[in-house]
Amino acid sequence: MHDQALRSIVIVGGGTAGWMTAAALAHAMPRGCAITLVESDEIGTVGVGEATIPPIRLFNETLGIAEADFLKNTKGSFKLGIEFVGWGGPDRRYFHPFGTHGKPFDLIAVHQHWLAARDSSPDGVLPPLDALSMAWGAAKHGRFAAPVADPRSVASTFDYAYHFDAGLYAAFLRRYAEARGVARIEGKVLAAERDPLGGDVATLRLADGRALAGDFFVDCSGFRGLLIEGALATGYEDWTHWLPCDRAVAMPCVTGGDGMTPYTRSTARPAGWQWRIPLQHRTGNGYVYASAHVSDDEAAATLAANLDGPALGEPRFLRFVTGRRRKFWNRNVVAIGLAGGFMEPLESTSIHLIQAGIAKLLAYLPTRQPDPLAIDEYNRVAIAEFERIRDFLILHYKLNADRPEPMWQAAAAMSVPDTLAAKIEHFRARGRLVQRENDLFGAASWLAVHIGQGNLPQDLDPLLAYRADPAASGAFVTRLAAAIESMGRSMPTHADWIARIGARA
Repeated sequence: MHDQALRSIVIVGGGTAGWMTAAALAHAMPRGCAITLVESDEIGTVGVGEATIPPIRLFNETLGIAEADFLKNTKGSFKLGIEFVGWGGPDRRYFHPFGTHGKPFDLIAVHQHWLAARDSSPDGVLPPLDALSMAWGAAKHGRFAAPVADPRSVASTFDYAYHFDAGLYAAFLRRYAEARGVARIEGKVLAAERDPLGGDVATLRLADGRALAGDFFVDCSGFRGLLIEGALATGYEDWTHWLPCDRAVAMPCVTGGDGMTPYTRSTARPAGWQWRIPLQHRTGNGYVYASAHVSDDEAAATLAANLDGPALGEPRFLRFVTGRRRKFWNRNVVAIGLAGGFMEPLESTSIHLIQAGIAKLLAYLPTRQPDPLAIDEYNRVAIAEFERIRDFLILHYKLNADRPEPMWQAAAAMSVPDTLAAKIEHFRARGRLVQRENDLFGAASWLAVHIGQGNLPQDLDPLLAYRADPAASGAFVTRLAAAIESMGRSMPTHADWIARIGARA
C-alpha cells in the first residue's frame, strides 16, 4: 500500500478553491506527500461568493480553525438564511431559514398544522409561516446568538453560516497551508503535457520555462479548466435552458440601509436578481442577469441605483455558463470549484461545492495506481449533488410565475427535470416534501420556497383528520410563533455578538 501512496499533488490555481484544497490536504496528509500550489498574480480570481451555508462551519472546525479567528481574519458576519424579495410576485417576500420551522409535537409536520389552520382562519389572524422559524425570529430584529443545546427550546431549532470576504479567506487559508508545508509557486501555467503511454497529465509547463511534475493534479483554475478541459477535453453539460442567467455584475458599497443584517437578501429584478451580503467592513452587492433580456450597461445602472450606500469600486463583470463538467474526476485530475462547474449564487452554494469536492477527494483518495471504482463513485456522487442543487435553483425560477417580465414568464412556462417535477407534484398534491439521495437542502428549505412563492397544496396530510382539528392546529401555531418572537427579541444584536466574538479572537 505504501508503495503506491502519492508522492506529490499539484494544485493549479489559488483563490478560494485552491487554498481550501491546499489547507484540507495539508491537514489530512501531514507527511509523506509533497503538496504544491501554482498560481499567478497576473491572473485574477473570481472570488467565489461571500455568502455560505452551514456546512462551512464543519470545514473550519475540521481544520481546527476557531470561529473568532476566522471572523477576525475575514471581516465576517453571521448568516441565518436568505430573505427573498419580489420572488413569487412583485409584492411578495419570504425567508429561507437555516434550521426548521418550529418543533414537531406529534407525527404531523408543523407546516401541515399551519396549512390546516390557515384554511380555517380569517385572513390576518394566523401568523405567517416565517414566524414559525427561529432563524427569522432573530434575523428580522437584527439579532443573533448561537443555538442552545437544549432540544426542548425553540432556540435549538436554527442553524447558521457566515458572510465573509472570499479574498481574505483565501489569504487566511494560504497562511494556514504554508505553515503546514504546502509550497506555493508563483507562475503562469501555459500547458499540460500528458504521458504518451497512459494519457495521464504528467507535467505542467510554466511561462518562464519551468516544468512541474506530479502524481496527481487538482484543477482549481476557474472557468478555464486548464487541465480538466484544456488538457483532457472532458466536456461540459450546459444548463442555461433551465437557469437563464449568464452574467453578473458586482459592486461593493458602504454599509447602509438595514445595516449589517444577519442574513443575505435576494431581490428579484426584471431580468434576474440582486444580492446583498453585509460584512463587517462593507456590503457586497451584485446583479445576476440574463444577457438576452438586459444589456451590461443597463444591469450596472440597475445595481448602482439600488445600493445601500456609496459604491466602493467600479462595476466588475462576470460571464458564465451554468452547468458542469461531464466528469469531475478524469484520469489523474480532479476539478474543484469553478473548474468543475458553475451554478449561480442564488442559494450560496459555490463555496459549499468546493468543500464537498474536497471531502469526496479525501474519501476516495487516489494512489499512483488508478482506481476506476473510486473515480466512478466520486463522479456519481458529485454529479448527483450538482443535479439536486440545480433542481432547487430551478424551483425558484419555475415558481416565479406572477412576475410579468418576459424572462420570468419564460422560466415559469419551461419544462423542468423529471426529478424536480416529481417534487413539485408531491407538494401540490398534499404538501409532502420528498427527499432524495444527495439532497443538500432539506425539507425546511424546499418548504420556504414552495410557500413563499405561492405554491400551496391542494389538500393536506390525511393524518390530520385523525389526530388534530383546525382549532388545535391554530392554537399550536400561535403559541409557537409567540415563543419564537419572544426568544428572538431577547437575543443580543448582531453587532454586539460579533463584538463579543472579536474580543475572544
